Amino acid sequence: MSIIKPGTPVAFCSDHAGYEMKMLLEGYFEAQEIEYKDFGTFSAESCDYADYAHPCAQAVEEGMCYPAIALCGSGNGIGITLNKHQGIRAAICWNVELAELARRHNDA
Repeated sequence: MSIIKPGTPVAFCSDHAGYEMKMLLEGYFEAQEIEYKDFGTFSAESCDYADYAHPCAQAVEEGMCYPAIALCGSGNGIGITLNKHQGIRAAICWNVELAELARRHNDA
């Protein structure tokens, strides 16, 4: 089951702790020719995840991107920030089973 909408890019955002993983995922998306939009951060230098999470969430709310993948050190901070947006249901998922359950049961 794919939740990627054709013609709509997947949104990415991270803080410095999630930067390396975000870059790996973007490389995979490029290899698979899946469109994405990167909302930052753009380096591994210390930063505040909220600076990138809010624009990412706004793009999803406005229908410009769907879905979104957001990364930070624990996943908690960025998830809390994303969930401040009315149209967002972010869930912390560290494996496929949790991602599937979050999607199926929580519309995340």
